[in-house]
Amino acid sequence: MTHTRNHLIGLLLGAEEDWPTAFEALLALVGPITTDDGVTHELTSERLTIEPFDLRQPVRTELVIDRLAYWYYHPREWLKKAALMNDTYLLNSPFTFQSMEKHSAYVALMRLGLKVPETWLVPYKHPVDNVRWAYTSAKYNRPFDLKKIARDLGYPMYMKPFDGGGWRGVSRIDDEADLVKAYDESGEMLMHLQSTVEYDHFARALSIGPETMVMDFRPEQPMHNRYAVSYDFLQPSAGKQTAAISRIVNAMFGWEFNSCEMLVKGDDVYPIDYANACPDVAVTSLHYYFPWAIKALVRWSAFCLVTGRKGPMDLEMRRYFDIADREDLTDEEKLDAYLAIADEYFDTAAYWAWCDRYLPHLDAAVLEWVQSDAFDSLLRSTVVTTYPAHERDRFMAHFGGLIGLWVKDEKARLAAT
Repeated sequence: MTHTRNHLIGLLLGAEEDWPTAFEALLALVGPITTDDGVTHELTSERLTIEPFDLRQPVRTELVIDRLAYWYYHPREWLKKAALMNDTYLLNSPFTFQSMEKHSAYVALMRLGLKVPETWLVPYKHPVDNVRWAYTSAKYNRPFDLKKIARDLGYPMYMKPFDGGGWRGVSRIDDEADLVKAYDESGEMLMHLQSTVEYDHFARALSIGPETMVMDFRPEQPMHNRYAVSYDFLQPSAGKQTAAISRIVNAMFGWEFNSCEMLVKGDDVYPIDYANACPDVAVTSLHYYFPWAIKALVRWSAFCLVTGRKGPMDLEMRRYFDIADREDLTDEEKLDAYLAIADEYFDTAAYWAWCDRYLPHLDAAVLEWVQSDAFDSLLRSTVVTTYPAHERDRFMAHFGGLIGLWVKDEKARLAAT
């Protein structure tokens, strides 16, 4: 006897329209999925609203894709309640993003032996708003020489918040004048000083579940031109490392929708930023990579719901550190061992086998949708709301050309499989 289970995905959104609209369209292409136990699974989504809630109130959404709660605390606390009380699956976990921000991630990856640039944490420029501050500061705060720390690190360097995101508060420091100015302006933000390295490529890896796309990122370019469409821009060893590091970071911290930034020089990979609670998935910045990103998000959401995957509540970082402490393994062997734990966390082999069985039609369906009037309308409405009138035709041609390149490459890929 068969029966139907309905699964509701909640979208917790900020000022975003493009990727949620695309997600809703691609989710509709999945269709019903009937598993071996005779259950037919139907997946729908809903944009969530913000309102008072009873801590014991049942939650209808089995999975939530969160783009808001990192900075908006009311929905963050609702997400925690939903996970703890109702087993709601969260992309991403507010528990680990609240406690394991950039600072903790730097330290953890240093412990794994990865090439994180030299980094210092310095005290606040201005004290936090607390009546006990003056006494504590007078008794326990030791004076320090900021300029000496900077000289020891070496110019140029970067000053950035220990918990930052979206390039908030990031400054390039070329000399002492930059250093003093940036520190004076940091106010009540707690700042890192981090050395930089000469690099060939700035790689940005977007990971969604067990899927990873490593992209050639150009931070000095305007947003619409930052992601270059580059094939094999990294040497094989560096390409393997960048993809592995992104998934390892996510598995360590329970982040399943996150981007990781790395500087690459030859075969050496230097992770510099890998705690992005709301990674960039805008069509006007990802362009060529946008169809893959939304498709991966749909696939991973469907897999988690239909298979009954449980959201992570506990971290198992000790497993990684036990490998890091072994002296009989090379760096490459350690990376492989870390990646094996990450693949276990993401059920990588089972995920791809499940996609092959239950979503074999999705690639072709997404390809058809990207060539449709609906996608063209999505792209046009995004360009209209993003750019002034006199620039819209130029950007429609710009993004249309890049999406056209994806269509050409995707047709070739599907023909070869």
